[in-house]
Amino acid sequence: MEHMERKELGQLLIEKGVITQEQLEEALLKQEVEKKFLGEILIENHLVTKEQILECLTEQKKADFVDLSKVKRIKEDIVHLIPENIARRYTVLAITLEEDRLVIAMSDPTDIVAIDTVRRITEKRIKVVRAENAQIQEYIDKYYRETTDLSRTTSELEDTGTTNEVVDVEQLRVAAEDAPIVKFVNSLFIEAVEKRATDIHLEPQEEKISLRFRIDGVLHHMPPPPRGAYPGIVTRLKILSNLDIGERRLPQDGRTKFRIGPRDIDIRVSTLPTIYGEKLVLRLLDRQSLVKPLDVLGFEPEEERLYKEGLKKPYGMIIVTGPTGSGKTTTLYSGLNFINTPEKNIITIEDPVEYELSGINQVQIKPKIGLTFAEILKRILRQDPDIIMVGEIRDLETAQIGIQAALTGHLVISTLHTNDTISTIARLNYMGVPNYLIVDALHLLIAQRLVRKICKNCIQEDREGKEILKGMGIEIKGNVYKGKGCSECNSTGYRGMIAIFEVLNLNISEIKKHILSGGDEESLREICIKYGFSPLRDVAMKKVFNGITTVEEVLSKTLV
Repeated sequence: MEHMERKELGQLLIEKGVITQEQLEEALLKQEVEKKFLGEILIENHLVTKEQILECLTEQKKADFVDLSKVKRIKEDIVHLIPENIARRYTVLAITLEEDRLVIAMSDPTDIVAIDTVRRITEKRIKVVRAENAQIQEYIDKYYRETTDLSRTTSELEDTGTTNEVVDVEQLRVAAEDAPIVKFVNSLFIEAVEKRATDIHLEPQEEKISLRFRIDGVLHHMPPPPRGAYPGIVTRLKILSNLDIGERRLPQDGRTKFRIGPRDIDIRVSTLPTIYGEKLVLRLLDRQSLVKPLDVLGFEPEEERLYKEGLKKPYGMIIVTGPTGSGKTTTLYSGLNFINTPEKNIITIEDPVEYELSGINQVQIKPKIGLTFAEILKRILRQDPDIIMVGEIRDLETAQIGIQAALTGHLVISTLHTNDTISTIARLNYMGVPNYLIVDALHLLIAQRLVRKICKNCIQEDREGKEILKGMGIEIKGNVYKGKGCSECNSTGYRGMIAIFEVLNLNISEIKKHILSGGDEESLREICIKYGFSPLRDVAMKKVFNGITTVEEVLSKTLV
């Protein structure tokens, strides 16, 4: 039981002249009986002070620094040799077992009380290594949650809940506080974050519940909870989101937050009544994924340069287009973050506010009380803004006010639902915006799509994809690749997503003349290409030949 290390401490104290050999032998005998830390016994016998023990422990240099992220494998059963309350109280983590000696990570390796507590509880010899306090806490949160296994917490729900649809509010509230329900909801959030899910879908069906995670843009089935526990789960999520637990006939929207280690995950909750009960969709919003440096979004170098130059202009309009779920919000937020300085008054109008941005004034529309995009935009112009972000241009009034703001010294950034940059001109015409205003106000149009990235752990050559491109008459500019499927990517062959952008610079006289004359889209496209414009198709093929995405993926997004 740690005898050699205790002798080392004793020898050090003898060498310093603090204790004698006889005093050490007596303390060691007492320790065998009382099972206490040697330093603790010496202090109780008034032979040494706590400061002297700490000084010796420091000199021993037993605690080498360890970066926990570089420890190859930390087994859960080893971690749990130390109870959670002890691990959190002393910020200590068990990381490995060397025969009967437990290696523990501590931020303060001289904490003899913590070391002795762990030794007594585990009944093992202790070796201490030093690690960063924040990193230890992160790993404690990771390993000491109630469970990370969704299927395990699902099995605990088998005998809970009720299938009776006529349940009073108090019964629902009691069910929501039931331990298995709470554990299931917690593990649901944790597993979704660990699997990089952006959305959680809970869908009641006639005899069962469907649970799906959207990962890299694709829905995947997960172990569902039992039908009888579903009312309690829904109520738990409603309570967390400040929704009315008694209202099950009307859709509701709310939000909550969940902390995992050092990360705060914002969760937007939407309910929808269906014939079999309430369907819930939970959108997981992580600042790390919503606000990124512009150079990691997927821009080609020239397109990135154009976007940055457009953002730095003191006035004018930038419109980002693309279908729902194409990453427009991330492009806008990242752009705002790029130009956000204390000297700029930035105001956004959103539906809803996806994430709170520091130093930016964000307003959420409320159509029921007359707070529409157009109405708020009119009011914002009296707030002395430098930069205005309008979540979406939905009607002529919003478009007109936004364009007027762009023409009167404001930078306006917004989105529109169109397929590409060229068709945005026709879309604005259809809404009633004349070409001369488009030419005067618009500086930049950006169209984008999200594609899945090939998993780098299992990437391999894709001969079949190459043949498909040949059959389509596309010039082959190198090998194409795909993912074989592995544990890293859940056997999908994909891990993560990246945007494909086409950026149209409207500050070119020939392009402006063509728009003013009302020329057709095809002719406009040819002129734009002449001045260096790269359509979505060409940018997508660059990503294919660079081994970033697959032929299958760009075909599924109709990019080629």
